[in-house]
Amino acid sequence: MTHVVLDAKGLRALAHPVRVQLVGLLRLYGPSTATRLAERLGLASGATSYHLRQLAAAGFVAEDASLGNARERWWRAVHEATVIDDDELAEQEPEAMLGYVQGVVAAHTLRTQLAVAAYPALPKPWRDAFNMSDWNLRLTPQEAADLSGELRAVIERYRQHAPGADAPADSEHVALTLHLLPDPAVAEGRTEGRTEGGAGACADGRGEA
Repeated sequence: MTHVVLDAKGLRALAHPVRVQLVGLLRLYGPSTATRLAERLGLASGATSYHLRQLAAAGFVAEDASLGNARERWWRAVHEATVIDDDELAEQEPEAMLGYVQGVVAAHTLRTQLAVAAYPALPKPWRDAFNMSDWNLRLTPQEAADLSGELRAVIERYRQHAPGADAPADSEHVALTLHLLPDPAVAEGRTEGRTEGGAGACADGRGEA
């Protein structure tokens, strides 16, 4: 899997919800035009074209000359994933990091809303596999990092999505979204006296829609 490691310049280029969503759509569904992407996001094609040009200047997308013509420009994602491995980046670019994270949240929210809307039409085996769960844990920062690593190791045992790659006939694309979110009280300095348990917590780990 090809990936891009974010530096300060790249982070600033992605510090907009629309740009995060555009990169995500191109990675998931393959090359597309500004008009088609705008329809997916409910935006004007002019605004989408502007953001695509900014992403191209930063190296996240590129024009696909094999699909384009005199009337349409097709765009493709340059990488399959985005990685942040600089522990100081958030301190160096706090506003850009916040904008990027907000963009990721917006993209996750849109994908979840679309999946929930499609739930009634899913075949029964996929409705049975549908899962929206949350747990409230009490961890140290190191335990949280260890948990993330263990979950990543489990996920990597499974087949990754790759357009055109061989897969069983009954396989479908599945989006797995993982959130490990410290309680906002941590940032506010309030860590005692909280009521344990969270909205929607499921004892068996399943939350059917």
